[in-house]
Amino acid sequence: MNKVIIFLLIGLLALTGYLFCSDLDPAFHSKEELRWKIPFGRNFNYDDILVTRAIDGDTLVLENNEKVRLIGIDTPEMHESNKLYRDAQRSGQSIETIKQLGRQSYEFTKKLVEGKRVRLEFDVERYDKYKRILAYVYLEDGTFVNARIVEEGYASLMTYPPNVKYADLFVKLYRQARQNQRGLWK
Repeated sequence: MNKVIIFLLIGLLALTGYLFCSDLDPAFHSKEELRWKIPFGRNFNYDDILVTRAIDGDTLVLENNEKVRLIGIDTPEMHESNKLYRDAQRSGQSIETIKQLGRQSYEFTKKLVEGKRVRLEFDVERYDKYKRILAYVYLEDGTFVNARIVEEGYASLMTYPPNVKYADLFVKLYRQARQNQRGLWK
């Protein structure tokens, strides 16, 4: 009887191990993900996934409740945070001014992507230290969301190597937005 229980436990452990890692491609996942990701529910296709809401001007929530941080851009804070206070000190702008600018960026991003299906493109690193997906985002019509936000003047640049695939494009669009006084640069 003990041999049967041991055999069943070994089989259960093997099945559990298979379920933990069967759909994961090690080339696209960190060791932590391989160790801890449990594929409950359905798998999501990042080539066609719904944005359920914008958290702020540079962070989105997907239908699977994962958060996406848009690579290469930075929008003003609209909520109390250490970054808000650092930005106020660095820029010399008041906290309220930065929050107002953050609200404008948020409204632009929300109108652009909320409730729409998108495709994610990844760079070298897939996640940031807050476990948000790092991605370039495209609407179904091909609009490059990260670039559009910069182009319309609602974001500054934030480049962190090794995720620099479109850094040159973002610099060009940022300069044009500032020169033409678009968005936050009015």
